[in-house]
Amino acid sequence: MDPNPNDLLVLLTVSRSARYAVAARALGVNHTTISRRIAALEKALGGRVLSRTESGWELTVLGEQAVRAAEQVEKAVGSLGELGQTPDPVTGVVRMTATDGFSAYVASPAVAKLRRTHPGLSVEIVTVTRQALQQRSGLDIEVVVGEPRVHRAEALMLGEYELGMYASEDYLAENGTPSTVDELAAHHLVYFIDSMLQVDDLDAPRRLFPEIKDALTSTNVFVHVEATRAGAGIGFLPCFMADLHSDLVRLFPRDVSERLPYWMVLRPESLRRPAVAAVVQALREQVVAHQEALLGRGRDLPSRPLTADAAGPENRGGAGR
Repeated sequence: MDPNPNDLLVLLTVSRSARYAVAARALGVNHTTISRRIAALEKALGGRVLSRTESGWELTVLGEQAVRAAEQVEKAVGSLGELGQTPDPVTGVVRMTATDGFSAYVASPAVAKLRRTHPGLSVEIVTVTRQALQQRSGLDIEVVVGEPRVHRAEALMLGEYELGMYASEDYLAENGTPSTVDELAAHHLVYFIDSMLQVDDLDAPRRLFPEIKDALTSTNVFVHVEATRAGAGIGFLPCFMADLHSDLVRLFPRDVSERLPYWMVLRPESLRRPAVAAVVQALREQVVAHQEALLGRGRDLPSRPLTADAAGPENRGGAGR
């Protein structure tokens, strides 16, 4: 029995959200109708198209084949458009996750620019700092720190960014400015909560200064920036965020730094969607356009003199990391 094209389109909608309820709202039907359509499609195809996971519904191998057919149905229907007009293929919802800083300073302006020419596009961004998922139901794009190890997914390197040690001018006036790199360990750190940090590549300050004590810790990098500005301690911050604030001073920029890569992870079927492909390209262009700021060159290095001790070969860190 040939599958019903409408049932294929239902599966396509479910595959993009991983939730029956979300697909039902998108299609203007109820949850029961979605379930019935999927059951009818599975009967027609003679096998399961979806499997249940902790994060939602995941496509089976048969489901992936059915979705490819559904995309052709969608494309054919969309090609009709309004009489005399060529429909915009960059429409619909694209769902992505990324770190706080990347979401605010890279993804948001990239999407805003893209929507000026593609107003039918909607992008949902969930901010999270974690390793890439092994199952990414309902998720089109993940942006993570560090090279991901994933299966059944495409991983693309976006670019690099740099982190460094920063303190507010008021903090340094009150607590003194470290004259050597080693003296940083006598201060207190503003950074991620160690027990909750899921990305090994982000452990640099505690690896470089194992004796340093925590001052204020948070899962949110915007808290790191504002706590450092408020004088809670010395923050290990992304340069592209910290350099926006003239009251923050970068300490030993040539000697204490960490350069880390942003990677993008996508489901193979997501890449076939014009909307996802357009967002991917927009993110790439945004990273390239702001490479100097991402690499800590957004402003001149502060004129904090380095002592002979700080400039020696025993220094920790380095931009080449």
